[in-house]
Amino acid sequence: MTPMEPITMNMPVLALRGLTVFPHMNLTFDVERPISIAALERAMEGEQEVFLVTQREIGVEHPEEKDLYQIGTVSHIRQILRLSSGSARVMVEGRRRARLRRLWQSSPYLQANIEELPEEPPSEARSPRAEALLRQAWSLFSEYAQLSGTVPEEILTAVMDSRDVGRLADFITQNIPLRHTDKQEILEELAPFVRLRKLNGLLARECSILGFEHEMEGKIRDQLIRTQRDQILRTQIRVLQNELGEDDDEDEVEDYCRKILELHLGEEAEKHLLKEAGKLSRQPYGSAEASVIRNYLDVCLEMPWNTETRERVSVEAARKVLEKDHFGLAKVKERILETIAVRQMNPKGKGQILCLVGPPGVGKTSIAISVAKALNRKLARLSLGGVRDEADIRGHRRTYIGSMPGRVIDAIIRGGSMNPLLLLDEIDKLGNDYRGDPASALLEVLDSEQNHAFRDHYMEIPVDLSRVMFITTANTTDTIPQPLLDRMEVIRLSSYTDEEKVEIARRHLLPKQLAEHGLKKSSLRVDDGVLRAIIRDYTRESGVRLLERRIAALCRKTDMKLVSGETKRVTVTEAELPKFLDCQPYPPALHTVREEVGVVNGLAWTETGGEILEVEVNVMEGTGKLELTGNLGDVMKESAQAALSCIRSRAAVLDVEAEFYKNKDIHVHFPEGAVPKDGPSAGIAVTTAMLSALTDRKVKAGIAMTGEVTLRGRVLAIGGLKEKTMAALRSGIGTVLIPKDNVRDLEEIDQTVRAALKFIPVETIDQVFDAALTPMPETAREETAEPLFAPMAREKAEAVLRQ
Repeated sequence: MTPMEPITMNMPVLALRGLTVFPHMNLTFDVERPISIAALERAMEGEQEVFLVTQREIGVEHPEEKDLYQIGTVSHIRQILRLSSGSARVMVEGRRRARLRRLWQSSPYLQANIEELPEEPPSEARSPRAEALLRQAWSLFSEYAQLSGTVPEEILTAVMDSRDVGRLADFITQNIPLRHTDKQEILEELAPFVRLRKLNGLLARECSILGFEHEMEGKIRDQLIRTQRDQILRTQIRVLQNELGEDDDEDEVEDYCRKILELHLGEEAEKHLLKEAGKLSRQPYGSAEASVIRNYLDVCLEMPWNTETRERVSVEAARKVLEKDHFGLAKVKERILETIAVRQMNPKGKGQILCLVGPPGVGKTSIAISVAKALNRKLARLSLGGVRDEADIRGHRRTYIGSMPGRVIDAIIRGGSMNPLLLLDEIDKLGNDYRGDPASALLEVLDSEQNHAFRDHYMEIPVDLSRVMFITTANTTDTIPQPLLDRMEVIRLSSYTDEEKVEIARRHLLPKQLAEHGLKKSSLRVDDGVLRAIIRDYTRESGVRLLERRIAALCRKTDMKLVSGETKRVTVTEAELPKFLDCQPYPPALHTVREEVGVVNGLAWTETGGEILEVEVNVMEGTGKLELTGNLGDVMKESAQAALSCIRSRAAVLDVEAEFYKNKDIHVHFPEGAVPKDGPSAGIAVTTAMLSALTDRKVKAGIAMTGEVTLRGRVLAIGGLKEKTMAALRSGIGTVLIPKDNVRDLEEIDQTVRAALKFIPVETIDQVFDAALTPMPETAREETAEPLFAPMAREKAEAVLRQ
C-alpha cells in the first residue's frame, strides 16, 4: 500500500493578527488592510476559499513568509459585508488544516502554495484513555466556565455533548480567550489525543489564574468594605462630638496655629506651617494623611527656633578646661584657643569649621567635648561612619512612608539650641552608593556662605545653621573629598610620646579606673617605671585606649586579691607585671646592639607610632644579582636599587671592588617578613649596610638612621620624625642620623627625647658613612677621593671665572 501523495494547491492568503481559525468553526472579523481585502475579492471570484494563517507579530503591516506561521486553516467565505470604502466584515467557516509551503506572491494580495493536512482519526475513539481525556476536559471546562462567568450556556452544553476528541479540543480553544500563541499550538497539533491533552493543560492554567484573580478581588472587596465601615463610624462619632461640643480636631488645629504664631518665625516658614495646619483641618478623622501632617508639625515645633545658650567666649576659661581635661597636645590647644579668641573679638563673625585629624585614641572626640564645655554650648554628636545615604544628612521627603528629618536637624533638636556644637565624628568614613553621596550633601551644611538657609528635605523650610559650631574628626584626609576638605581647617593630632602617655595615665587613666573598680588610691600603687614598662611592652598604639585597658586589667586583678583576702594593698612592680598582664604581647623590636658588618638600624613610621627597622645585607660570590626580601613595597624596592646604583657609581671613591656588580650577589633583607614595609626613608640605612658588607667595615653600635638617598648621594627629608625618635629612645639607641632638612622638625620633638638622643644632621651619604662606619682597616688605601659634588662645584667656579 503506497502512501497517499499530499494535496497541494495555490490559494489567496489572509494574514490574521491575534486571531486563529479552527476547522469546522465559524468566525466573524473585520478586515482593513488592502492586501487582505484584495485576497477576499480574489477568493470570491473562485471557489470562495481562502487560506487563513496567523501572523507571528501583530504589529507587522506588510507580512512576508517569515512573519507567518506554517500551519493555518483553509476556510470558506460565507458572507462579506462592506462597512466603508476601506474596510469589510467577513464571516468564514473553517474547513481543514493546511501547511504553507511557499508564499510566492505578496502584491496586490498574498498568494501561496499550500499543502492540505489530513485529520488523523483517533485510533481508540471509545477507549478508556479517550474517556479519561474527555472527562478531564469536561471537568476543567466546567470549572473554567464557573470561574469566568462569561461562557454562554449553549457553548457549555455543546461541550458536554461532544465526544469527538479532536473536534472538542478545537471547539473549546476557539471559544475561550487564550493567547494567539497558545491557540496556534493547538492548531498545529494533528494528533487528536495529544491536542486534547495540551488543551487540558491550558485549561488548568487558566483555572488557576482565575482562582488567584477571584482571591485578590475578594481581598480588595473586603478591605473596601472595612474602610467604608470605618469612615461611616468615624463620621458618626464626629457628628456626636459636634453635638456634644467636644470637637477635638478643631481644638488641635487651633493649638497648632497658636504655637506657630508664638514662634515668630520668618514669613516663609510661618506661612508654610500655617498652610500645613489648614490641610490638617480638612482631613477626615483618623486618615493616613492627617497622621503624616501631624507628625510633620510636631517635628517642626520641636525645633528650638528661638532658643540659644549664652556663649562663654573666654580664652582663659577655655584654656583652664582644656588643660584640665587633656595633657600635651600643645599646638592643638593653641589653635583652638586662637579660634575662641577670634570669636571673643568678633562675636558676630562667621564660625570656622575645624577638622581634627589623627590616629585612633589620641583624644579628638574628647577635645570637641571639652570645647563645648568651655564655650558653654550644648553638644550633639553625629557618627558618620558607614553612612551611605544622602537622605541621612538632608532627610527623607514626606512622600515616603516613615520619612524623618536628616541627622543635622535631629542633632539640633536633641541639642535643644540653635547654636550647639555639632561633632561630626568619623567624617573620613562616609560612603556612597546608588542612594546618593552623603559627602556632597555635607557641602552645604559645612559652607558658612550657604548654611544660613539650609533646607532639609523633610522640613522644606529654611533653617539657619550659621550659628552652629562644627567640629569634625577623621583618622586620615585621604578619603575625604577635596571640595569637602576645602571647607574645613585641618588640625593634625600626632601620636602621644611615651612621656606624655605616662603623664596621661598618672593624671587621668589610673584615677578613672580606680574609681570604676571601687578602689581607693592607697589600695593600688603603680609607679612611673611600671607605667613605662606597660607602655613599652604591652601596648603599640598612637593613643591611650589600649593603655587604659591594661590599667583596667591591673585594677581587676587587684579587686580579686582584695576580695579573696590575700592582701590589703597591692604594689605592682615591673618584675611582677607578667603575673598581672600575662606575657609581653609586644617584645622589644629586633635591632643590633653591637658593631656588626652589614647590619644597620633603620627607623620606620607606623600608624601606631615608630619602630626600629633593622636592615641586613649579605654579599656572596655570584653573578651580580640583587635580592630583596622582607615583604617590601615598590617604593622600598626602588630605594634599594637607587642605593646600589649610588655605590656602584662611586665604587673607586668608596674603595669597593670595581667589578662587584658582576661577580657578587647582594641580598638585602628586612626582618619580620610577615609585616608589609614600604617608603623611601630607609634609603641611607640600606646604602650604609651595602657598603659595610662590601668593604667589611663594621657599623658602629648604638646608631640608628633615617633618610632618603638619591643616585647622586644626597640625603632628602623624611616624615614622622617625632615617632621615629621615640622608637629610637625606647630601644636604647643613643645616636640618630637625620637629614639636615629635618632639623627644623626637632622643635616638635619632646624635650625628653631631644635631651636623651644625639642628633647628627647629614646632607650627603659620605657624611652618613663617616658617622656610622668604623674606620677602614690599615691595609685599605688612603682616602684620596674627591668629596661628593666636588666636580659640580669646580664646574661652577670655572663658569664664574669665565664670566
